[in-house]
Amino acid sequence: MSELIHKTISEIISLMAERKVSSLELTNLCLNHIEKNDPKIGAYLHVDREGAIQQAKGADARREKKESKGALDGVPLALKDIFLTNDLPTTCASKILENFIAPYDGTVVKKLKDAGAVILGKLNMDEFAMGSSNEHSAYKPVHNPWDLERVAGGSSGGSAASVAASLCYGSLGTDTGGSIRQPSSLNGIVGLKPTYGRVSRYGVIAFASSLDQVGPMTKSVKDAALMLNTIAGHDPADSTSANTPVVDYASSCDEKITPIRIGIPKEYFVGELDSEIADAINQAIRVYQNMGCEIVDISLPHTSYAIATYYLIATAEASSNLARYDGVR
Repeated sequence: MSELIHKTISEIISLMAERKVSSLELTNLCLNHIEKNDPKIGAYLHVDREGAIQQAKGADARREKKESKGALDGVPLALKDIFLTNDLPTTCASKILENFIAPYDGTVVKKLKDAGAVILGKLNMDEFAMGSSNEHSAYKPVHNPWDLERVAGGSSGGSAASVAASLCYGSLGTDTGGSIRQPSSLNGIVGLKPTYGRVSRYGVIAFASSLDQVGPMTKSVKDAALMLNTIAGHDPADSTSANTPVVDYASSCDEKITPIRIGIPKEYFVGELDSEIADAINQAIRVYQNMGCEIVDISLPHTSYAIATYYLIATAEASSNLARYDGVR
């Protein structure tokens, strides 16, 4: 059973379909792994052992009756503590919201529950999603599971570390200025910031409303696609939600790539770029070239304004969004 903890979502889906393992077995495996390993990592703020076990039993019962809800039915997942949940605290890693339990589930939480996913608990983060190292949680820092002396990145550090340490099979994070992508990179997992409007933000505590996005954090690209299949889609409760069809992202992972043109912005290859990162990018470029893709040099001349613009927009919107917690109103 111990080797099962390191499997991908797509692998455990196949194993459950073949009746080689149950959701309850996988859930107990994760819960025991969390109990043993998370004290030194700090990825979880809340673990719902009792609730997760009940959800897993329900998934197994549905599968036995051939009434499975779909690909994620019975898969143990975890949520960044920025998503409203009506059965667990949502603190945003802040003492301001300590013990707050929302009266409803956010849209993406509801979608995962409706799909039968097992929610193991809520994950640590930088307070109110403001940070890039997950050292700024009001409760405890998150340590990188590959090296406990190093940071896990942020603000979705708990989401990234939990997947890297196999404390869940996949997680959800949010990204305003890199908060999915950066910790995913630091922990060696797959993190996707979807296109703005692709995933509903209803029931997500806001940082900067014109930048925030919700996305999956997983061990493989296929796993990220499976989760995106479930959480993507139009939501009338989110005025910025895009009313466009959702394609089958998971199936497209198995399709042969059609040779395309890929632009490489020259502004991204600056002197400060770490040599290991540059080597990894060049290796990826060679992979696409071998697939028949055309690599072209392009220029994004406004790149130099990006960080300054981000800090104007993000801080102004954060000031507005977080004013509700200042005790004045």
